[in-house]
Amino acid sequence: MNDRSLIGQEVAGYLIENIVGKGGMAVVYLALDPRLSRRVALKILNPILSVDDRFRQRFILESRTVASIEHPNIIPIYEANADPSGVLYIAMRYVDGSDLRRHIYDRGPLPVAQANTIFAQVAAALDAAHAHDLIHRDVKPANILMAGDHVYLTDFGITKHRTSISGLTQTDQFIGTPRYMSPEQINKETVDGRCDQYALACVVYEALTGRLPFQRDNDIALLWAHLAEQPAPLSQVRPDLPLEVDGVMMRALAKAPEQRYPSCTAFVAALRDAISGHVPETAPRAQLPIFRSAGGAVSGSGAVARPIPRGGKLPIVLTALMAAVAALVLAVLVLMNQRSDAWTGYGQTAAAPLTFDHPADWTAITHGDLFAVVSPRAAEFESLFVSGASADWSKVAPIIAEDPESASGVYVQLSDTLDGTATADQMKSTLEGLLPGQVTIPRNPVEDQAGSSQARSFQGTLQDPRGGSRLGFVGYVVDRPAKPMLLLYFCARATCDDATQVRVRQSVRVG
Repeated sequence: MNDRSLIGQEVAGYLIENIVGKGGMAVVYLALDPRLSRRVALKILNPILSVDDRFRQRFILESRTVASIEHPNIIPIYEANADPSGVLYIAMRYVDGSDLRRHIYDRGPLPVAQANTIFAQVAAALDAAHAHDLIHRDVKPANILMAGDHVYLTDFGITKHRTSISGLTQTDQFIGTPRYMSPEQINKETVDGRCDQYALACVVYEALTGRLPFQRDNDIALLWAHLAEQPAPLSQVRPDLPLEVDGVMMRALAKAPEQRYPSCTAFVAALRDAISGHVPETAPRAQLPIFRSAGGAVSGSGAVARPIPRGGKLPIVLTALMAAVAALVLAVLVLMNQRSDAWTGYGQTAAAPLTFDHPADWTAITHGDLFAVVSPRAAEFESLFVSGASADWSKVAPIIAEDPESASGVYVQLSDTLDGTATADQMKSTLEGLLPGQVTIPRNPVEDQAGSSQARSFQGTLQDPRGGSRLGFVGYVVDRPAKPMLLLYFCARATCDDATQVRVRQSVRVG
């Protein structure tokens, strides 16, 4: 059944009015509760989840436990149950605002003062849940709702009670989001509230920089990075932050839970103090990353040291072996969950005389001799790009709002008007003659490469002049003997400099 087919229908006594959010496990609708004349956010889980009796029972019990927690930053839950057909649903307060994911996309990295306010509230909500022995396990920007200055943490529907029996059936194989998943979750180890702290640290990193701490081509590489790699120091990505924040972030992102802060509030307080330049004398020394060199290991302070065991328990070699085994297990899990990491190639055409790699589940459309677009939703974006300045964004606007992972792709066009030496203002003017919307390019293009070809790269946004829909992009102008070529990687975020874009760019071969 199409998700939108429920609009206008009644489900479990609620009248469905519209879709307000969508994820891999559920769809969230705006619905009217006629019994109390109030609007609610009605989350309906994927019907396949209700097949598992243990998951259904746990979902209902733990949703009701969350409903019993009275905390100003935990979204109030009104009801959690299964409808007569067995489909699970949860009714909660409808927040007429944005979520943090959308906020970052629309406005970029957060100002420090706003970040402090938001994450103090999120940390308080998490600590309150942990005090009731509930672990969220899916802390991410989309689950942080913003109503002005007030923040709600939502989506406790797949929490895990600390004393729950570990290991459900197939529905429990991959609860969580790989971008924010802690090493102990990945390794299927016993988890507690410190796994939420790790995820919160990933969210803080993204909110302050506009990029994830780990960006990789596929889930296996991403999960391996969480297990074995260190992110770039926060102060390196956002130079206006003091160096002291790096130690705080590295402690919250420590691979071993025992090396993290005792609570989420303690982490956020330490981050606030580091940003303000006030580090209490009694504060525990942060765990700094270890960087290896040919002669041993160099600690974060710059001193040469011998390799140390992870958490003081296991030798480095054994840790590496265990991580390698974990990676193999992850590969199996990913395959079992039918996650496609396959890539394929675009073959050159008259409209797009180049080859490049792209995810195999993307569709390639070459529009005559005008342009080519490759995307999970290629047909909708073809109709957008072919329309020029008078484009109708109505087909792509729901994709950007409800399924942003599909609102990405590659656009290629040849044009005599392209100039690799153009300034940001000149490039803006040129692109607004080629693309369907208002273009913003904040900085001048810089020398770069697209595969083996010299190019000028730039970043910016493309916006519907008659609405709020917007795409970010990373663009390249490649000089050719005949006509210059525009290569544009677009996405539903403020910045598109991600792992997929990097792989596409590196694979380019101009014909």
